[in-house]
Amino acid sequence: MNATSICLAFGIALGFAAAFGGLSAFAIVLVFAALGLLVGRWLDGDMDLSGMIRSTRDRGRR
Repeated sequence: MNATSICLAFGIALGFAAAFGGLSAFAIVLVFAALGLLVGRWLDGDMDLSGMIRSTRDRGRR
């Protein structure tokens, strides 16, 4: 298992733990899973955050 899979599973587990108290369980699990996936992809080196930040900054200058 790589970091993406581990962080996605961790995000889903946290989402399930947070969802037991409310009606919006699906949305909470989806948010935590997405966050876990993004962190895992970043840890694996599949996502370049500096490039994303730089491109959003460049769009604002036009």
